[in-house]
Amino acid sequence: MIKRIYKNLFSEKLRVKIRIYLNILISPFYFGHQFYCNCCQKSFRKFLSKGNIERKNAQCPYCGSLERTRVLALYLRKETGIFTMKSPRILHIAPEYSLFRILKKLNAEYVDGDIDPAYARNVVDITDIHFPDNYFDLIICSHVLGHVPDEGKAVKELCRVLSPGGEAIIMTVLDLNSPVTLEDSRIVAPEDRLARYGERDLCRLHGMDFQDRLEAGGFNVKTIDYRTHFTDAENAKFRLGDGKRELIFSCKK
Repeated sequence: MIKRIYKNLFSEKLRVKIRIYLNILISPFYFGHQFYCNCCQKSFRKFLSKGNIERKNAQCPYCGSLERTRVLALYLRKETGIFTMKSPRILHIAPEYSLFRILKKLNAEYVDGDIDPAYARNVVDITDIHFPDNYFDLIICSHVLGHVPDEGKAVKELCRVLSPGGEAIIMTVLDLNSPVTLEDSRIVAPEDRLARYGERDLCRLHGMDFQDRLEAGGFNVKTIDYRTHFTDAENAKFRLGDGKRELIFSCKK
């Protein structure tokens, strides 16, 4: 009842801003030395829990980063060169706030986009991206494709707008024990999707064929478990996840 009233009173865009400011207000109560967020560069005694199946110490209390966000931030800083490139063109689909606050400060043409204007400054339909061929030097698309009904069209669009020599970094939630993607177009009710895929708005649960699905859209793909670049102690300190959500699919053409 209270949630329904809250949603009726405030737009989704305003609710997003409220969540950001609430995080900033409550974060001092979590300050400590047990965990470190490499996105906002703050230390905490604990992180927040997250997920339908609860993952303890998953979310940064200040900037909201998740395990996958922190892995991605490490990869961006150490492997992509965007922090030293002169005016790179970057497309960030469904931008995570913890990364948005970093990337918007770059000397770059930074396009953050989402189909819902509440979540980004630019409306971008991933299946119909209104930019020329070969335009972007870097594309970030994390945990989006599982929610897109026409995934194949979206992958082809991402490939089309990526420049030769550029890189598209794509991530998704995976069933590491399934060789193929679980997908059934007849499953549309949120409660059925939750039971089948683990989230209410997923159209599919990707299996270990995800790289093949990206390559079918025109990409050359390398699968990277970037967590292995760090010690066990660093993985524990940064909370870099278990690999189900954190694998990086580095896509080029």
